[in-house]
Amino acid sequence: MDVKLIGITGGSGSGKSTVVRRIEEVSSDCLLIEQDNYYKSAPQVSNDNITAFNFDHPDAFDMDLMLANLYDLKNGRSTLMPQYDFVTHSRKKESVLLEPKKLIIVDGLMVLYDERIRNLLDLKIYVETPADIRFIRRLKRDILERGRTMDSVIKQYTEVVRPGHYNFIEPTKEYADIIIPEGGYNENAMQVLFTFVQSITAS
Repeated sequence: MDVKLIGITGGSGSGKSTVVRRIEEVSSDCLLIEQDNYYKSAPQVSNDNITAFNFDHPDAFDMDLMLANLYDLKNGRSTLMPQYDFVTHSRKKESVLLEPKKLIIVDGLMVLYDERIRNLLDLKIYVETPADIRFIRRLKRDILERGRTMDSVIKQYTEVVRPGHYNFIEPTKEYADIIIPEGGYNENAMQVLFTFVQSITAS
């Protein structure tokens, strides 16, 4: 099997998940790898000390394990992907068995940061969205889905998320093959992407 990897990155709340969902709508033979599953455990973190661990730094991720998993899939081998619990901020005991598919989508903040991972990708996408929109989306998500308080989300955003974006995420835009303003709502860009996806899965 000829396995192709698409990497999708951008700031927190930029709309990466919407792009992924749109791709999944036109391709039934794809597999999603979320970089969030490769966060290192930080059980000491709570709403009261949310910046005790910097989730917006490359060192927050187990890049070696992610690389190993992607390498297995790229070469047609099954692999075990970790799972992460954002309420307890720790890796779950259970892993998920992944089987290779023609198209693998790799979604996450630091997908283009590590050169080893970049070199495995067949298409690199950067989703660009204004900072105020990204913050509002993150605020709603973290409160509704991750048990966070408004104060802790704001504190984390100003102290680590915003600096992390400008130091580590936005600079990786230079490696992107395609930059998509406004993510999955940019119909012209999505049509170009759909053409690439369909050419892979139809072969």
